[in-house]
Amino acid sequence: MKTPRARRVGEQIRQELADILWREMKDPRVHGVTINAVDVTSDLEHAKVWYTLLAGEDAEISKALTRAAGFLRTELSHRMRMRVVPKLTFQYDRSIERGAHLSQLIEQALEEDKRFHKDDEA
Repeated sequence: MKTPRARRVGEQIRQELADILWREMKDPRVHGVTINAVDVTSDLEHAKVWYTLLAGEDAEISKALTRAAGFLRTELSHRMRMRVVPKLTFQYDRSIERGAHLSQLIEQALEEDKRFHKDDEA
């Protein structure tokens, strides 16, 4: 169970990382990355960063983010008042893709239901 402090720190890290990726990163591969959420452990030692891309999952971007983790932690240490900045791990967030897929399935089911009920009326 996350503590309120861990949630606040996670939200601040999310905001700062988004800004750093937008303004500070020189690597053009990470400019399309959106930081969705950051889950920080209750001891504030580790943070899992959930991200998405406009074009879908890309292994090269995952590698670029992993390589940039040290730089990102250093930048976070300059922006945040923390004794220790959490170690960052990056995880592609599939929830948006899953949501879109579920919406498509619901639409298909509704269309089939409409066709089925039209056939009953005729």
